Amino acid sequence: MNKEFILALEELEKEKYVSKDLLVDAIESALVSAYKKNYGTSQNVRVNVDRETGDIDVFMRRDVVEEVWDEFTEVSIEEAQEIDPAYEVGDIVEYQVTPRDFGRIAAQTAKQVVVQRIREAERGMIYDDYINRQSEVVNGVVQRISNDTLFISIGKAEGILAPNEQVKGEKYDINDRIKVFIMDVKRTNKGPQVYLSRSHPGLVKRLFELEVPEIQEGIVEIKSVSREAGSRTKMAVCTHDDSVDPVGACVGTRGSRVQTVVDELNGEKIDIINWSEDPGKLISSALSPAKVEKVLIDEDEKAATVVVPDYQLSLAIGKEGQNVRLAAKLCGWKIDIKSHTQFARIEEEEAALEQEELTGGFVEIEE
Repeated sequence: MNKEFILALEELEKEKYVSKDLLVDAIESALVSAYKKNYGTSQNVRVNVDRETGDIDVFMRRDVVEEVWDEFTEVSIEEAQEIDPAYEVGDIVEYQVTPRDFGRIAAQTAKQVVVQRIREAERGMIYDDYINRQSEVVNGVVQRISNDTLFISIGKAEGILAPNEQVKGEKYDINDRIKVFIMDVKRTNKGPQVYLSRSHPGLVKRLFELEVPEIQEGIVEIKSVSREAGSRTKMAVCTHDDSVDPVGACVGTRGSRVQTVVDELNGEKIDIINWSEDPGKLISSALSPAKVEKVLIDEDEKAATVVVPDYQLSLAIGKEGQNVRLAAKLCGWKIDIKSHTQFARIEEEEAALEQEELTGGFVEIEE
């Protein structure tokens, strides 16, 4: 190596943000292994790369001892003091043993180390970039498809969209553009792996944040989202400014804002409701479009019994229970739906039981 090589390392430090000193340290360590491998020695050696000139020197190191047991790693105090009277037991003596042809081996080794360290540094930068972008929505391009897994180019990285994070019914081809939610980022031996999702509730939340200025400004807040991807989403919103209607802000003029999100989600239905700290009001709204007669709250169990008109029962429950299931996820409460008739019957039965307990099961018969 030479001065030009050191200058090249300094340029790499500026362009790739890889420390020159760390690179030189790594090269020195690699050269120690290369020396032992190529010259078949078990000697204790040290390699020094001059940070200014690039000159390389190999030194054999021996410990100064009273009695020598291993001539490759030890030297007697008498022999050491012949070199320099100042040596004492426990010191280390170094002899320069740089081979003539070591420059060729050094250049090849240094190149391998530099390439490896640059690759590691780039992977580290990509990881640091994307770990800070978790829960963001990014634009990507489908690069390849393998066993239903999509590999998406999202800039400097390639993201993985696994089958279980895709939406049933959505189909993509190579070079298709797609919006995806960054779900997780992990370090692996192959570099950072970015895991993406199209089915995560966070995708809906982020799409509304991109589409609704009031959310970006902090006036409107998305409090909760529950989603069954590809079918239906329920979203609860509140306002920090009484003059702003949070549902209206998310829907937009003539439904323009919500329609943009629906289009991105390929027609997925979206219900937007007002958030309330009152669980009764919140649950009533969450079961929309069904009308609710009353909500009975059990704070200890965090469960609610909801009574709806007989003709609204199937609407409140939804197809295959979807409406009540999404409402329960949105509110964080267990919800049991009863029709007006069912609830009236339960009340009658409970009243009869109470009466029976009061009379001890006896019924007075008039003569």
